[in-house]
Amino acid sequence: MSIQDVVQHSHAELENEELRAKLVGTWELVSYRVEEKESGSFINAMGPAPRGRVIFTPDGWVAFNLEGSNRHPATNDAERAHLMKTLVAYIGRYRVEGNQWITSVQTAWAPEWVGTEQRRTVTVSGDYADVLTPWRKMPNWAAGRLSRSIIRFRRAST
Repeated sequence: MSIQDVVQHSHAELENEELRAKLVGTWELVSYRVEEKESGSFINAMGPAPRGRVIFTPDGWVAFNLEGSNRHPATNDAERAHLMKTLVAYIGRYRVEGNQWITSVQTAWAPEWVGTEQRRTVTVSGDYADVLTPWRKMPNWAAGRLSRSIIRFRRAST
């Protein structure tokens, strides 16, 4: 390994640690938009006032619970099934690579996510984190078509 390779590797590791340090803590969901790739249109998947939290621990765990707007207790199976379309919840180990965090999902609201890696691009500026998912087929919306989520979090007050 050349000196230049060592310097580049050290610089990348430093950037990873800086982003990781910025992520650690509790973040409150501010907005959740979903863009459909084929049409370029935005899907109102989570409604106008979604709520939720994401928690990054110093020892490498991340937990998400994001809920759509206007959720009410279900009174039957059809209503319970519909509630699943306005929920994103998972837990796993995370690591940082460049401007992304990657979660190795261990439990999830959608069983097909268990055992997968979920990659998110993130920009942290002050108390805000702007997150972009890759294009993917979500179990909740877009009927099997490619979509991506554009999410904003605010650091939760202590």
